[in-house]
Amino acid sequence: MTHKSSRRAPPRRTTSSRLGRARNELRIIGGKWRGRRVRFPAVDAIRPTPDRVRETLFNWLQHVIAGSRCLDLFAGSGALGLEALSRGASQVVFVDRERAAIRQLEETLSVLEAAGAELHVQDARHFVDGKGTPFDIVFLDPPFDADFLLDVGRALEKGGWLTSRASIYIELPAKAGAPLLPANWTLLKSGRAGEVGYHLARRADVPPAAGDTR
Repeated sequence: MTHKSSRRAPPRRTTSSRLGRARNELRIIGGKWRGRRVRFPAVDAIRPTPDRVRETLFNWLQHVIAGSRCLDLFAGSGALGLEALSRGASQVVFVDRERAAIRQLEETLSVLEAAGAELHVQDARHFVDGKGTPFDIVFLDPPFDADFLLDVGRALEKGGWLTSRASIYIELPAKAGAPLLPANWTLLKSGRAGEVGYHLARRADVPPAAGDTR
């Protein structure tokens, strides 16, 4: 899906508008859009992945990101999917239940003249409740009070949403510790930044054993 650029007159520069942009902006930190600032809506549930965490994550993914197909569930600000496109992913599917988030992402993608994006206004759990086309990388950054991460992992497995060696990024409250995973996912790396815990898992294409948590 290709988005064509749209031009709008810049807003008047007032102190209040500058403060608003600071609160509701994020910076793409690598790739062809490095340094570009993009907006996201002022919705309480939207919590962009911090710059430091994104930098670490994409260092982890540097050997697999180019040409990959990515699924950004619970997309929110779109920080992870935008970073993936900037760094050479061939396709990113953004899914979020907040219409305002998807509308802002559509505008952002248009301004960036980005190709390879697909947008869905839908609850992420419903989106993966069925058969899918396999993705190389999946970003899972659900609301911090969510308790359904393992269910989403099982749905991704059941629906064929993952390639045989897919990478799965998971973001949780740091106090939650290591995430529960389907049995054929291996936790490779973990880190912590303040209250954010972040993890990278890899899938093995083998039948899950009885009792599918590690």
